[in-house]
Amino acid sequence: MSSETETSPAGDSGRDQRRAKRIARSISSFAAKHGGSADGVVQYVGRGSTRIVLVGADGAWGDQVAPRYDIARRAAELAGLTLHDSFDGELALKLRTSSYEWSRMAGIQLGGGHPA
Repeated sequence: MSSETETSPAGDSGRDQRRAKRIARSISSFAAKHGGSADGVVQYVGRGSTRIVLVGADGAWGDQVAPRYDIARRAAELAGLTLHDSFDGELALKLRTSSYEWSRMAGIQLGGGHPA
Protein backbone atom coordinates (compact mmCIF):
# COMPACT_ATOMS: atom_id res chain seq x y z
CA MET A 1 0.00 0.00 0.00
CA SER A 2 1.43 3.37 -0.94
CA SER A 3 1.60 6.47 1.23
CA GLU A 4 -0.42 8.21 -1.50
CA THR A 5 -3.59 6.75 0.02
CA GLU A 6 -3.00 8.45 3.36
CA THR A 7 -2.28 11.88 1.94
CA SER A 8 -4.74 12.05 -0.96
CA PRO A 9 -6.94 15.15 -0.95
CA ALA A 10 -10.49 14.91 0.36
CA GLY A 11 -12.87 14.21 -2.46
CA ASP A 12 -10.62 11.66 -4.15
CA SER A 13 -12.65 8.93 -2.51
CA GLY A 14 -16.36 8.82 -1.94
CA ARG A 15 -15.82 7.96 1.72
CA ASP A 16 -13.68 11.08 2.31
CA GLN A 17 -16.23 13.26 0.54
CA ARG A 18 -19.07 11.84 2.68
CA ARG A 19 -17.04 12.49 5.85
CA ALA A 20 -16.33 16.07 4.77
CA LYS A 21 -20.03 16.66 3.98
CA ARG A 22 -21.13 15.23 7.34
CA ILE A 23 -18.68 17.45 9.24
CA ALA A 24 -19.69 20.44 7.09
CA ARG A 25 -23.35 19.91 8.09
CA SER A 26 -22.32 20.01 11.76
CA ILE A 27 -20.32 23.19 11.21
CA SER A 28 -23.24 24.80 9.36
CA SER A 29 -25.61 23.80 12.15
CA PHE A 30 -23.28 25.32 14.75
CA ALA A 31 -23.05 28.56 12.74
CA ALA A 32 -26.83 28.75 12.33
CA LYS A 33 -27.35 28.37 16.09
CA HIS A 34 -24.71 30.98 16.93
CA GLY A 35 -25.41 34.07 14.89
CA GLY A 36 -25.49 32.69 11.36
CA SER A 37 -21.75 32.52 10.71
CA ALA A 38 -18.60 31.16 12.24
CA ASP A 39 -14.84 31.55 12.11
CA GLY A 40 -12.47 28.69 12.61
CA VAL A 41 -8.99 27.29 12.75
CA VAL A 42 -7.95 23.87 11.48
CA GLN A 43 -5.35 22.36 13.79
CA TYR A 44 -3.44 19.12 13.41
CA VAL A 45 -3.93 17.22 16.67
CA GLY A 46 -1.94 14.08 16.06
CA ARG A 47 -1.98 10.82 14.25
CA GLY A 48 -5.45 10.23 12.95
CA SER A 49 -7.16 13.46 13.91
CA THR A 50 -7.48 17.11 13.07
CA ARG A 51 -9.52 19.58 15.11
CA ILE A 52 -11.61 22.40 13.69
CA VAL A 53 -12.06 25.02 16.42
CA LEU A 54 -15.23 27.04 15.79
CA VAL A 55 -16.17 30.51 17.05
CA GLY A 56 -19.72 31.59 16.30
CA ALA A 57 -20.76 35.15 15.51
CA ASP A 58 -22.20 35.36 19.04
CA GLY A 59 -18.87 34.31 20.61
CA ALA A 60 -19.88 30.73 21.43
CA TRP A 61 -17.25 28.14 20.65
CA GLY A 62 -17.15 24.49 19.77
CA ASP A 63 -15.17 22.05 17.72
CA GLN A 64 -15.33 19.22 15.25
CA VAL A 65 -12.79 16.47 14.74
CA ALA A 66 -11.88 14.99 11.38
CA PRO A 67 -9.70 11.98 10.68
CA ARG A 68 -7.31 13.95 8.47
CA TYR A 69 -6.28 17.54 7.82
CA ASP A 70 -7.44 17.53 4.19
CA ILE A 71 -10.91 16.30 5.16
CA ALA A 72 -11.15 19.01 7.84
CA ARG A 73 -10.18 21.72 5.33
CA ARG A 74 -12.69 20.40 2.79
CA ALA A 75 -15.47 20.34 5.42
CA ALA A 76 -14.66 23.93 6.41
CA GLU A 77 -14.81 25.00 2.77
CA LEU A 78 -18.12 23.20 2.17
CA ALA A 79 -19.62 24.88 5.24
CA GLY A 80 -18.41 28.33 4.18
CA LEU A 81 -16.39 28.68 7.38
CA THR A 82 -14.14 31.74 7.58
CA LEU A 83 -10.76 30.13 8.22
CA HIS A 84 -7.86 31.73 10.07
CA ASP A 85 -4.25 30.58 9.86
CA SER A 86 -3.93 30.48 13.64
CA PHE A 87 -5.89 31.17 16.79
CA ASP A 88 -4.62 34.73 17.01
CA GLY A 89 -5.64 37.64 19.21
CA GLU A 90 -8.28 38.88 16.78
CA LEU A 91 -10.09 35.54 16.82
CA ALA A 92 -9.62 35.13 20.57
CA LEU A 93 -11.32 38.49 21.16
CA LYS A 94 -14.46 37.13 19.48
CA LEU A 95 -14.59 34.19 21.89
CA ARG A 96 -17.05 34.37 24.78
CA THR A 97 -16.29 32.15 27.75
CA SER A 98 -18.52 31.28 30.67
CA SER A 99 -17.77 30.94 34.35
CA TYR A 100 -17.35 27.19 33.78
CA GLU A 101 -14.35 27.73 31.49
CA TRP A 102 -12.78 30.27 33.82
CA SER A 103 -13.16 28.03 36.88
CA ARG A 104 -11.85 25.05 34.94
CA MET A 105 -8.80 27.00 33.74
CA ALA A 106 -8.17 28.24 37.28
CA GLY A 107 -8.51 24.71 38.63
CA ILE A 108 -6.03 23.36 36.13
CA GLN A 109 -3.57 26.17 36.91
CA LEU A 110 -3.88 25.44 40.62
CA GLY A 111 -3.35 21.72 40.13
CA GLY A 112 -6.99 20.69 40.41
CA GLY A 113 -9.42 19.28 37.94
CA HIS A 114 -12.61 20.82 36.71
CA PRO A 115 -15.35 21.61 39.24
CA ALA A 116 -17.93 18.94 39.93
